[in-house]
Amino acid sequence: MIARWLRIDPSKSSLLLGPRRSGKTTLLRNLFNNYKYVTLDDLDVLDRSAKDAKGLIESLGGFAVIDEIQRNPRLSVAVKFAIDNLGAIIHMTGSSSMGLLDQSSESLAGRINIESLPTLCWGEEEGAPDHSIFNDKVDSITLKQNSRTLEDAISTGGFPEVFLQKDQASKEAMLKNYRDTYFIRDMMQISNLENVEGMFAVFGHLARSIGSPLEITGISREAGISQATVKKYINALLQAQLVFRLQGWHFSPAKRFIKSAKYYFTDNGILQSFKTGVSDGQRFENFVMSELEKRRKLRLIKADAFYYFRTSSGREVDLVFDDGEAITAVEIKSVSSPSPRDITNLRTFVEDSSRKANGFLICGAEDYREEADIKIIPASAIKHGA
Repeated sequence: MIARWLRIDPSKSSLLLGPRRSGKTTLLRNLFNNYKYVTLDDLDVLDRSAKDAKGLIESLGGFAVIDEIQRNPRLSVAVKFAIDNLGAIIHMTGSSSMGLLDQSSESLAGRINIESLPTLCWGEEEGAPDHSIFNDKVDSITLKQNSRTLEDAISTGGFPEVFLQKDQASKEAMLKNYRDTYFIRDMMQISNLENVEGMFAVFGHLARSIGSPLEITGISREAGISQATVKKYINALLQAQLVFRLQGWHFSPAKRFIKSAKYYFTDNGILQSFKTGVSDGQRFENFVMSELEKRRKLRLIKADAFYYFRTSSGREVDLVFDDGEAITAVEIKSVSSPSPRDITNLRTFVEDSSRKANGFLICGAEDYREEADIKIIPASAIKHGA
């Protein structure tokens, strides 16, 4: 088993959220291998949870792992009773927060820790992270070694089972299977969606829109479905943690949610599975953005949310976040030899910021350098970093 970077408090019940096949079950069953285990993927268990939720929880004793609790969010009421009255410690997983957090937040508030487990971070299999992506420098030999596995990481992402396959053909076959089962069928069943062709069209449009604000009207027109339905499908993808969004940044926090959002896939394996024609630059940008988002979810990057910045004239910065001490602005370019033009928007953003701001360009360069106070970071420095 790959030792994951997420730490679970064994003394308190938890709800572990993350995409299907991200390793949630494996993590909990290894950490708590003496706990009783049930999964709501088992129809008999699901049926009993609906008919006798309290009896099911009591039958597990004081220590249990419950898988895929989103299939019956009301089970959290019985979990609350067991925690409050029986001193139970129960660790739960959920592959979709659709209806789950609303129910759980009301019944389990303060009683459980809510954690996120993304797919593998690049380099997670090598042990705990050993450097800060934005504050430290990796030696040139390590950078060169990391660069040899960069393309494979961009192509197939970090789903644990996919990562452990021995060759590219096996990885591609498993991703195709994931697409047809977990990314489409299971998600549509859980979210009560029906139009498979419409969902494929939404996936395709999201892929082609990587790096640009999403136009709902374009998806609606292309897929032949209403804008309301498009929004419903996108919300389902967000809830299933297959995509994440960046709202527009404004120097005034009150105005940060008025702009169109950008969307990225939470793992490049999802993007690869749909075989959608996207540019190398988009694949690179999605990879870097998803790797940083994984680290944010694991609380290794201290930020409540990620944003992007765009002016009315089209001047843009790919990523902006606030760690409480300073604002970090990041541009992502697949180029190996960045030009002064590639950092122009970063320089302007940093200069215009009313608070301390640091600018970074993550690109395909072989080594670090600095230009006009903008730090240029090789993408290979992301591996094993936090």
